[in-house]
Amino acid sequence: MVTVRAPATSANLGSGFDVFGAALTRPADVVTVEKAAETTIEVTGVGAQYIPEDPEKNTVGAVVEALDAPARIHIDKGVRPASGLGSSAASAAGAAVALNRLYDRGRSRSELVPIAAEGEAVVSGVAHSDNVAPSILGGFTVTTSEATHAVDAAVPLVVCLPDVAVSTRDARRVVPETASMDDLVATVGNAATLAVGMCRSDPDLVGAGMSDPVVTPERARLITGYDDVRAAAFDAGAAGVTVSGAGPAIIAVCREGSRRRVAAAMLDAFSEAGVDARAYQTEIGKGSTILEE
Repeated sequence: MVTVRAPATSANLGSGFDVFGAALTRPADVVTVEKAAETTIEVTGVGAQYIPEDPEKNTVGAVVEALDAPARIHIDKGVRPASGLGSSAASAAGAAVALNRLYDRGRSRSELVPIAAEGEAVVSGVAHSDNVAPSILGGFTVTTSEATHAVDAAVPLVVCLPDVAVSTRDARRVVPETASMDDLVATVGNAATLAVGMCRSDPDLVGAGMSDPVVTPERARLITGYDDVRAAAFDAGAAGVTVSGAGPAIIAVCREGSRRRVAAAMLDAFSEAGVDARAYQTEIGKGSTILEE
């Protein structure tokens, strides 16, 4: 038996659509695997009732097939589905790390990223790695079709999750197919600024680099109260605010000592919009961790 804690993640971070990702210290999934002749999946925890246990429909099924590692798998969900916090990625990442160890497949963490991404395709229709990469590797990640690069970064964060759902498929449908040259140049400049900020663990640079004139405005329209929540976070001292992944979670980069104020302000703003929400005071953290074997 192998048990792995796989962290929630935030993808895109505004300017890094389908490229940037960050592991969060909380929340997380816990995945336990045991060798078996035939794969079975049991899901408990937050939102478990919405997650299929059929291996052909669950993200971990593709991971089992890729590693040729049949198992009894238990997923204790700490990351709510349809949250914008990499829920399906956390399960796939945890399963990849656990099954690799259980069957001694010898794959490196980097080699497990595309395997876990195949699991993501079951849910979103696209085998993208911007969530699974940080959930496996930890830190701030930059993922391209060629490779994934990760760097540790000490950046305080608040993630505010409203009690509404936005599916990844729906969020991808609103992404514009074209962008103006001015918007492209602005986005590239912001993404470069954010990456430098992460390498320096500088919340102000990271926040300045989050702005995205192309994708975020379209996805923000799917989130009730987004503009007011964003404004409230800035008023409370946030350095940058954007949609986390596909949403509806909203992520704020915070200066030291401001997380509690920012979290309270974001919750109040959602409440005024008539939306219940939960806030996580978190930071960029480690990737999937083996808890027991």
